[in-house]
Amino acid sequence: MSPIIKVIIPAYNEQDSIANVINDIPKTVEEIIVISNNSTDKTEENARNAGATVLKEQRKGYGYACLKGMEYIASTTLSNPNTKPDIIVFIDGDYSDYPEQLTELVAPIINDNIDFVIGTRVKRLREQGSMTPQQVFGNWLATFLMKLFFGAKFTDLGPFRAIKYDKLLALKMEDKTYGWTVEMQLKALKQKLTYVEVPMKYRNRIGVSKVSGTVKGTIFAGVKILGWIFKYSFKK
Repeated sequence: MSPIIKVIIPAYNEQDSIANVINDIPKTVEEIIVISNNSTDKTEENARNAGATVLKEQRKGYGYACLKGMEYIASTTLSNPNTKPDIIVFIDGDYSDYPEQLTELVAPIINDNIDFVIGTRVKRLREQGSMTPQQVFGNWLATFLMKLFFGAKFTDLGPFRAIKYDKLLALKMEDKTYGWTVEMQLKALKQKLTYVEVPMKYRNRIGVSKVSGTVKGTIFAGVKILGWIFKYSFKK
């Protein structure tokens, strides 16, 4: 019996890319949920036309959008237990990842019973310019500190990731903004989830990044990520 897979896509003003992301996701996925994070363009319309379930989250923040998607899944599962997913996949709405690689991403969960999989943006598979120098450095620093403090083997904080639904619920995710990805990885370490990384292709996004494309976004993201790491390094 095939696992039920649902995809959560946080999106803020991604009208030019969102349909591409949705259309390239394998048809084996049960439901694609796009959370419009206060978008002011045609993101919602284009996502709906492409066949996604569209939710609205007015509070700005990557974590807020992801949590909204999780709340929706929980409520639909409550009303119809048959819709309960086995696997949740997170992917950005900017078309920088290759959604068709979702099958490769979830394979370790399906075939090897791994709990958590990160799609890593390795240099040899990255399109030139697809990650800014500050992103590359930030990823290196965060994963280095996780290795130092927790013995982690992570090499990336990539947003293209898959996790067993019950394990995701057990993490009790709470970050509302830029710290969402690193919080998930830190809590996965704390709860001793099994995890692997799968190298993924990565290309220049459509449009301008709302985080790495601005000085403010870069600084806030860095502070958030480091804050979570140090918080967990001193937490018993």
